[in-house]
Amino acid sequence: MAEELSEKGYGVEIPFTSQRIINGELTLEEFLNEKQKNGDGALRKIQGDLIKCYYEIIKNSDAVLVINMNKNGIENYIDGNTLIEMAFAHMLDRKIFLLNSVFCDTFFNFGQFNIPEQSVNNYFSPFL
Repeated sequence: MAEELSEKGYGVEIPFTSQRIINGELTLEEFLNEKQKNGDGALRKIQGDLIKCYYEIIKNSDAVLVINMNKNGIENYIDGNTLIEMAFAHMLDRKIFLLNSVFCDTFFNFGQFNIPEQSVNNYFSPFL
């Protein structure tokens, strides 16, 4: 996806670990072993101050594309860090594109808040 966007002239930033794997600095197996040993990588994220790094990247961007694929049996999964990045983009008035639509009933209890599902889906721009 990043390569395709770059070929079309878009500037692309991908997660640091993904870039390290692409560059051959780290194998997927090494990453998965580290993740299994140390949890979800919280220590690495804290030591690398990655949340602030991603904030700066988003601040200097026009938009954020969320690649929300199926994960662990959850359709169109968005993890906690991605949600933080989406919040940064929102607060910085950046466009947010989702590769796959959001299943709103997964995230919102519409009956409790009386939020029309369509209004939430309309908030995010479809990428494709």
